[in-house]
Amino acid sequence: MTDLEAALRAGVRGDVEFGVTARALVTMDASNYRRVPLGVVAPRDADDVAAVLEVCREHGVPVVARGGGTSIAGQATGTGVVLDFTRHMNRLLALDPGTRTAVVQPGLVLDRLQEAAAPHGLRLGPDPSTHSRCTLGGMIGNNSCGAHSVAWGTTADSVRELAVVTARGERLRPGRGWSGAPDGLRALVDGELARLRTGFPDLPRRISGYALDALLPENGADVARSLCGSEGTLGVLTEAVVDLVRAPRARALAVLGYADESAAAEAAAGLLPYHPLTVEGMAADLVPSPADLPRGGAWLFVETGGDTAAEARARAETVVRAADAVDADVVTDPAGQRALWRIREDASGTATRMPDRSEAWPGWEDCAVPPARLGAYLRDFRALLAGHGLRGTPYGHFGDGCIHVRIDFDLLTAAGVSRFRVFSEELADLVVAHGGSLSGEHGDGQARAELLPRMYGPELVALFERAKAVWDPDDLLNPGMLVRPAPLDSNLRFAVLPREPVDVVFGYPSDGGDFSAAVRRCVGVAKCRTTEVSGAAVMCPSFRATGEEAHSTRGRARLLHEMLAGELVTDGWRSPEVRDALDLCLSCKGCRTDCPVGVDMATYKAEFLHHHYAGRRRPAAHLSMGRLPQWLRWASRTRVVSLVNALAAVGPLARLAKAVGGIAPERGIPRLAGETFSRWWGRRRPASGEDLVVLWPDTFTEHLSPSVGRAAVRVLEAAGLRVALPPTLRMRGRPVGDGRTRSPIALAAVLLGGRRERVCCGLTYVSTGQLDRARAVLRRTLDLMEPVLETAAPVVVLEPSCAAALRTDLPELLADDPRAAALAARVLTFAETLERHAPHWRPPRVGRPAVGQTHCHQHAVLGDAADRRLRAAAGVTGELSGGCCGLAGDFGFTKGHFEVSVACAEEQLLPAVRSAPPGAVVLADGYSCRTQLEQVAGVRGEHLAEVLAAALDASGTEGDGDGG
Repeated sequence: MTDLEAALRAGVRGDVEFGVTARALVTMDASNYRRVPLGVVAPRDADDVAAVLEVCREHGVPVVARGGGTSIAGQATGTGVVLDFTRHMNRLLALDPGTRTAVVQPGLVLDRLQEAAAPHGLRLGPDPSTHSRCTLGGMIGNNSCGAHSVAWGTTADSVRELAVVTARGERLRPGRGWSGAPDGLRALVDGELARLRTGFPDLPRRISGYALDALLPENGADVARSLCGSEGTLGVLTEAVVDLVRAPRARALAVLGYADESAAAEAAAGLLPYHPLTVEGMAADLVPSPADLPRGGAWLFVETGGDTAAEARARAETVVRAADAVDADVVTDPAGQRALWRIREDASGTATRMPDRSEAWPGWEDCAVPPARLGAYLRDFRALLAGHGLRGTPYGHFGDGCIHVRIDFDLLTAAGVSRFRVFSEELADLVVAHGGSLSGEHGDGQARAELLPRMYGPELVALFERAKAVWDPDDLLNPGMLVRPAPLDSNLRFAVLPREPVDVVFGYPSDGGDFSAAVRRCVGVAKCRTTEVSGAAVMCPSFRATGEEAHSTRGRARLLHEMLAGELVTDGWRSPEVRDALDLCLSCKGCRTDCPVGVDMATYKAEFLHHHYAGRRRPAAHLSMGRLPQWLRWASRTRVVSLVNALAAVGPLARLAKAVGGIAPERGIPRLAGETFSRWWGRRRPASGEDLVVLWPDTFTEHLSPSVGRAAVRVLEAAGLRVALPPTLRMRGRPVGDGRTRSPIALAAVLLGGRRERVCCGLTYVSTGQLDRARAVLRRTLDLMEPVLETAAPVVVLEPSCAAALRTDLPELLADDPRAAALAARVLTFAETLERHAPHWRPPRVGRPAVGQTHCHQHAVLGDAADRRLRAAAGVTGELSGGCCGLAGDFGFTKGHFEVSVACAEEQLLPAVRSAPPGAVVLADGYSCRTQLEQVAGVRGEHLAEVLAAALDASGTEGDGDGG
């Protein structure tokens, strides 16, 4: 333990962490920059903050205050001690509807304040796109704005009073009229009145530099306002009093289509006289599905408010009439508005990938110009990009003249970094030429502070340095930001990554086969850190269960980044820190869809486990549950099912089996079916039908819930389809098929004697990182499926996790085998099969409400649109929840995971089931989901196939229609 760590532990009641994991988690924010701290402290109160500052001052160690870590300019990173306010100092202390004020701690997430204010018809005006995870302290530090700034201004417009601790331990209450000013600040301002009155551009989004003009007498000598946007360089915030605004009771959204972004930008300023709540702009290359929008190549989202829905709509229609748009639409449905706003809010992530999948980066994320000059500025900006051979997709707050953009800088080579610098300098000059600010929302940080003299001139920048010296004479707080800045091309987070691709097993097709590029996908926008329960979203269940950064998708990506860098995490693939962070990853694949940049932590986890345990003893759970298909086939083949079920029942033998198998003692071991699905299939006469479909006998359907398979056959045949199972190979010690044994597993089968080789998706091997075995199993499966691939038959997979494995893991593990992509393309869900291959068949009427949960793999990989339509056609009403059931294959069964597993289920699934209306059917297509419901809630869940089959049997019909 260092002297610094010991002194902090002695003087601070909060968490003091100097370990590898704690430091690795905060090396980066959402910017291009990386700095490795000495340690992290999570203070409990202002006394802790003062103690940290005292210790660090004595040791000459800088201090950086950090909230949600979503800053885009590098200002939330540091080389000394990082103060993490999100753990303890994260409360709403008071809310007074009468005065419309709230008292908050710096670590409070914005959405928590909005939720508390909403019942009173109030809200905080600023709302950055990261509102579900950004903190009030970070908003004040950056002077954040958000989409509604045309109506309610920046964070500085909402701050009434602050409580700060200075670097030398003085506790101040900055406010108006010089309240809370440190000694020397007023004298500094009084001596520079002329410069302060003439040195700042007049525009709504001027965030760059220090807001010293707020200290002018005509501006109320507002010390609190002058601290907004100071990026933690002047004092450490411990509390804030903020003003709230009256929220409109109803809203409407006018969506205006224009030919291109310049036309939209030219039109934006002309809409401001109509007093909209937002004027946001974005172009077609940021919109996943422009078919849902009015015609055009770019759009303005203009929100209006009113006391009634009719009033809000009327104002939106007035905007439409006033706008010279190509096309327009007014959206009043709240769900429709939320869907459109999600596109805009995710843009900071989606913009990091160009249409050709090349990478784009922040750095010039939010310049702002006077709104009337935005169109001209964008044309000049595009020309500058083209002149440097760069590409970017502007979007943002067109009504305030503030533009966000991610640019495809090459930050991996010396030549690319040099171009980044030259472009940055020229763009700074262009912004200034248009009367703008280098930062219009996110602050200067390391990205832009070096260029402030181009905007303000050397004299005013020197005045900034003098102001910093008044507040922080020892340069203790966030040095290198705003004044005496680090060069904009130093400390780049990419510089430490390996230059050659890492040897990996998965193909990573979206990242050119480069694992480093896959890890680089995480840019830190931290959507995975949200604790809100929103629709069908899944990501990130482990973070919502634990609240710990290490268990978020971003946290794990940061540790993988540091593992590749090798500076802080030095054990490479053997790293225990990375292993422990990945341990609570449920492999739900939610991040694959919910993350704006498509981070796929389930794949990264499987890759890591493969390398981590190479040549080493694996955990017992990997052998017991990771190789589940082997054990279940063995039990079925040797006819010891009854014996296995007896041993799995409660009692000493069951406890022993769970201990040996690494299974959580709280779990019950599922019972095996007395008759496998395939054995049932073999003793029946298949029905005739027009179209052939091949039903995949996944491990769970085959051995644990064959009733699902039987029900699916009943429904598919009722729909007029001819059902078949995949081919099998009888192995009896002699050559099979073309005379070759095509895999080690097939050879083993020959040596061991007669058994029937069956298809397998390899899911359990993949999820436990047994990738060599998974590849062997999948190659054998492709051998077996060759006759199917020679036909046009689809492959129907009932278990969503198995379908997802075949759709994604199979082609990514066997990218060299064209059969893998061919099989992946054939995979359909149960509902997709009926919709595509029996389009005229009508299901029997169920006529019951449903509760349950969309399987996380279905949400992330497969989609559930066909399921929704099938349920609606059958009269199954109600919406399924999102989230993850928490069992997630082997995860919830593994020893040590039970509490987190149940916490995940308690977030959405179990409350939905408990509040189910009478007669509701509990839908759960995944075996894990049904098992979790049974073991934790005592409720039987059903696959949709079972529900439809029961309805067919009850009605005595085969459904309506001509049978397809």
